[in-house]
Amino acid sequence: MDSIAFKIGGFTIYWYGILVAGGFLAGLWTASRRCVLDKLDGKVISDLGVWIILAGMIGARAMHVVTYWEEQYADQPLSHLLDFRGGGLVFHGGFIGAALAVILYVRLHGKQPLWKIADAFAPSIPLGHALGRLGCLMTGCCFGTACDLPWAIHFPAHSPAFTALGQAPTDAAHSLYVHPTQIYSALLNVALYGGLAWLYRHKRFDGQVFGLYLAGYSINRFVVEFFRGDYQAEQLWFGWVKPGQQLSLFLLPIGIALIILLRRRPLARPVA
Repeated sequence: MDSIAFKIGGFTIYWYGILVAGGFLAGLWTASRRCVLDKLDGKVISDLGVWIILAGMIGARAMHVVTYWEEQYADQPLSHLLDFRGGGLVFHGGFIGAALAVILYVRLHGKQPLWKIADAFAPSIPLGHALGRLGCLMTGCCFGTACDLPWAIHFPAHSPAFTALGQAPTDAAHSLYVHPTQIYSALLNVALYGGLAWLYRHKRFDGQVFGLYLAGYSINRFVVEFFRGDYQAEQLWFGWVKPGQQLSLFLLPIGIALIILLRRRPLARPVA
């Protein structure tokens, strides 16, 4: 797999950037369609889209830089911190950034139905995330542990998996065969998108879809993390709880609590 899509002069375009951008666009387009069906203000949605993209990218990059500061960024110039064309975004950092942007926007503009907006965007998050995971696949990050299953994949020399796990015994040009965790994650996110999109049309209260997204994503992520092979030992809790599982243990109870607390609220009317 080649991480480079094409070059324009001396400027390199990576598959990671293309697929992440595609994920944002697909997510925003499907969310905007839901907002139209729910008669939410179109201007609010278009404005929020800009806020979400900017805050999501800043949060995702900031989380990656903080997490890998010592290994990758401590001795690098500022320009390197801002260059994420070939990878270097952390989903939960982007999610936190986007969520804070939505909350801030709603507070600044007043009387907007926060949980109705959250429900409209919730199914689109795993759809965009699925495309982003394919970007990870093309880049070679977020790789799995070594395995010999029929569907195992390998990465080229000098890829993250090759550097971390070493070369295949009979092929010095490729890494060991590993679990395709990026594909696992993409498929589970597509399934979650389908379930939440259906639920959106049948929800009983505002916030139900978003709460179930948090719960569903937490379970998906917790399972996939068992097969991830790109973490350092010092990142684990108790020697086995990986960072994505740590995030899941935080998000899952929040999702369940939202469902319990919001279920007695009536559906809000959109603000004209």
